[in-house]
Amino acid sequence: MESPQILQFVDEAVCARTGKHLNNLQRKIIAGILKRQRYADVAETYAYSSQHVKKASHELLQMLSEVFGEQVKKSNLESVLERHINQNITTLGNKNTQKIIGINYINNCPNPSTPTPDESQPETPDLQEETKNQTKIETIDKLRQFGLSDEQIAEALDIPLEQVKQVDLEE
Repeated sequence: MESPQILQFVDEAVCARTGKHLNNLQRKIIAGILKRQRYADVAETYAYSSQHVKKASHELLQMLSEVFGEQVKKSNLESVLERHINQNITTLGNKNTQKIIGINYINNCPNPSTPTPDESQPETPDLQEETKNQTKIETIDKLRQFGLSDEQIAEALDIPLEQVKQVDLEE
């Protein structure tokens, strides 16, 4: 899996747990760890002091330990992320959840460009079906970005393989 997708996964997991997105330094630290860089190298590359990067890294790894429910260290970050990315993927959908990141996290930090339904109007069955289909398409697209095959997606979402393959045709 490529670094941008990993960073997006971590950012969404952190946001779901804390309500805050990763900052630039945290993203650079994660990318550096995944590239097997030392903190001093990350500091030099991005013009930070080594002490600042080291302190920020310690805080970041503590936060990730809370987010993922297991101790996260520089030496095991990659395997922790791999495990959580590959965990059972679940989708839920209702008018209060804009997007779901399977991997047992609900993204409570919706994309601000996604329109929210008018709360004063009850959802019609057609609107519910349209919302459900849109969520399914977004989820399938997201899982493909994470590198899952159509077969894996169908199994994880417990839907027919033909339905997953149909998403390509609808776009």
